[in-house]
Amino acid sequence: MSLFGQTKRHTPPFTPKGRRSPLPMFSGADEKRFHPASGSTSTSGLFTTVYLPIPRIPFRTSADENGTAGSSRYDYHEKRTRQTRYVRVCLPIPPRLYARLVHPSRPIRALLAFLLLLGVLVLLLGFRRRPGGGGGWSPPFSEPDSLVLTHEEVAAIWEWEVLSGHHPSIQQPPDHLPLLSALTNPSVPYSLAPSTTNDTSSPLLAHHQRTSQAPEGHLVGSGPERTFVAAWEGGEAVHGYPARPLPGLVMDLDTMLERCDFGTYKYVRDCLEFLRVGGGLDNGRRVRRGNYLSTFKQMYYETSPPTHDLKNWTPRLTPSHSRDHSLSRTPLTLNPLLPLPTSISSTTPCDPDRPRVFHMFWAGPFSDKPYMAVMSFLFTQNLGLDSDIASGSDTIRKACRPQFWVWINPGPAAAVPNPSAKREMYEQLATNPWSAPFLHERFLDVVKFKMWNTTEQLDGVDELRDHWRTMPIFNSGGNTYKPAAPAQQTTAAPAPADEPNMGDVVEAVETTEAPVPRKKKDGLFEKVGSTSESDYDRLSVILSDMARFVLTHRYGGIYLDADTIFLRDWEELWNYRGQFAYRWSWHQKYNTAVLKLHKGSALGTFLFKTALENGMDFHPMTVSKYLKDAGLDKLLFRIPDALFDPAWLNMERYQRERPPFPYFPEFSVFFSNDRMDTAGPQQLGFDGFFRGAFSYHFHNFWWLPFDKSRNFPDLGPRFIKGEKALRDAQRAAARLAAGDSESEAGLTAVGDSPDVSTRADMDDEVDLSWSAVMKRTFEGYLRQERPNMYGEWLSWERGNKREDRD
Repeated sequence: MSLFGQTKRHTPPFTPKGRRSPLPMFSGADEKRFHPASGSTSTSGLFTTVYLPIPRIPFRTSADENGTAGSSRYDYHEKRTRQTRYVRVCLPIPPRLYARLVHPSRPIRALLAFLLLLGVLVLLLGFRRRPGGGGGWSPPFSEPDSLVLTHEEVAAIWEWEVLSGHHPSIQQPPDHLPLLSALTNPSVPYSLAPSTTNDTSSPLLAHHQRTSQAPEGHLVGSGPERTFVAAWEGGEAVHGYPARPLPGLVMDLDTMLERCDFGTYKYVRDCLEFLRVGGGLDNGRRVRRGNYLSTFKQMYYETSPPTHDLKNWTPRLTPSHSRDHSLSRTPLTLNPLLPLPTSISSTTPCDPDRPRVFHMFWAGPFSDKPYMAVMSFLFTQNLGLDSDIASGSDTIRKACRPQFWVWINPGPAAAVPNPSAKREMYEQLATNPWSAPFLHERFLDVVKFKMWNTTEQLDGVDELRDHWRTMPIFNSGGNTYKPAAPAQQTTAAPAPADEPNMGDVVEAVETTEAPVPRKKKDGLFEKVGSTSESDYDRLSVILSDMARFVLTHRYGGIYLDADTIFLRDWEELWNYRGQFAYRWSWHQKYNTAVLKLHKGSALGTFLFKTALENGMDFHPMTVSKYLKDAGLDKLLFRIPDALFDPAWLNMERYQRERPPFPYFPEFSVFFSNDRMDTAGPQQLGFDGFFRGAFSYHFHNFWWLPFDKSRNFPDLGPRFIKGEKALRDAQRAAARLAAGDSESEAGLTAVGDSPDVSTRADMDDEVDLSWSAVMKRTFEGYLRQERPNMYGEWLSWERGNKREDRD
């Protein structure tokens, strides 16, 4: 027998000289005269046809398997399996050359066939289709290109942002974008962004030469000159407290990046010193360091307001009829250019086109987490709470007073609010001890509660209005969440026409049959807030990923995650005219826990159009890819995380040989009071907590209280009712845990016990955590027991009206 089960009588009658292959072959001219079983071959032609053997599969009936019948049929099929089937393969190799090739053994041939099949499969995996339509080939096992705009449209976004004064950085646009030749940048002086041509003594001729001879796509500075100042040399400061930054001072993020970019071997500890000393936060405590301090100048003011000479600018956009089908479904349209920002003056401290609004999104009942965010806002920002001023008197202080907008999602992330949801939300806020203090008349101008309505907000974005209802809005990093309807249910009443489908959420009604238990994964769509590490409200997090872009694009301002506390005044960052987020730890990605976007900006338009064609995915990592693929990442400045998240690198085991203070190997240490620590929180307090950083992001941990022994708002007699309700409930829970009777605990919970009316009755911890110290510091400011971080005492008087202190 031969290799393929053929007898010697089937050996081909003619074998070419030097032939090493046992496979039968023949040329196309003699193909019709030969059969593979005969083994006939031919040496003429340019192609070799080979027949690869494929063994037959035995066939047996059920009767054969039982041994009762069909034995003759089984013998017939068994006989046929001894024969070999062939598949014809035509190779573009001449027969004489093929006959001289060294052919591998059968195991190696099987391995090569497997590798060939794997290669074809990998090739096919490269063909993908975008969620919004269109598709193409991209390298497999890698993310496809997310760009859905033409290069001309991307260049128009660059031009819009630059001409609106939103690029105060010296970074140049990518070389491949067809920008206008020598585009003038009104936010950067010529000394920082000059052209490559020689200048002349005539200013008019110099400007013409710069704009006409500069390279294609080069930004030429045409803005006012910058004067850098030392924060410790000016400003009125209370003894022992730092002075507030002067109105109009701007932080130079390019200079900051040189000192804080750990990717170039910079340490967070050095960055915090640079921010602390340069921001004037070491007033009265500064250590003499010689000329080294002269390098800490990071803030500047402009000698004149910015201007530009380019008028009636129109973007060069691609016509709709010539757009590729793989791009966005509609061409790019941009809003008119925003007026250039004006200089800060005593009469107009605020810019109406760039409002100073902090946004925060919260789902579920108001708790100590958003409470701490608002308290830190009152403790650090320039709100004028130290003076008896009337509403809207910003001109008296010569500074623009920021506002804090807390957006409340009243129910689960996938729920549609009912018509009375807004009224119910305010009723709950007024009766919740954690939120009721901020409804006080003293804070009405600076803290505002607003209800989040997904339908209303998404309809307010032009790029999404006509399309988002047909798409799943719970998409994070490519993972789409859609609830499954119960197996037995009746059809729910249809939703109003202006309400979204919300992933086909179906409400069950009463039936006579036993209810079908919902799967555990379906409970994700019923959660409101995160109560423990295992009970995480993932949908609210995904909704907040989208909400931050919607809010900043519609209203302008800065978005902050609810797990953030303020550590200093943000005046210098508000005056920075660009847009920014901060870096995702050591990755070259963004973390949008802090996000600044201008109202109706071209960059925001780009993000919504791109997200729409990529499945409505607003995860920070995905947004980073959007910007990188389009070459727009320089328009969203990536600030080192030391400014907003100084513990992140330590938590991920970086820079542990030279960490900042305090040293957090884990984020949970912020809430810990380990007796093996050195009691740093109690000794140093607020002033020793990452001094120099603008905020601290403690990364979730919604289920851990800030102050375990005093888990209630301790704000003094003015808000004693809410405090007493929570204290009594806390005392009742402690008695239940200690084994007291249920009735006695219930009596204490309603406040009938006389021994819970004073603070002295509550046991306190010996060692306090950083979170507890921060909470008690902010509360001491509202109790008028201490000033804020700038030495300003809170005044409960407003205008000529005096508040009732009873």
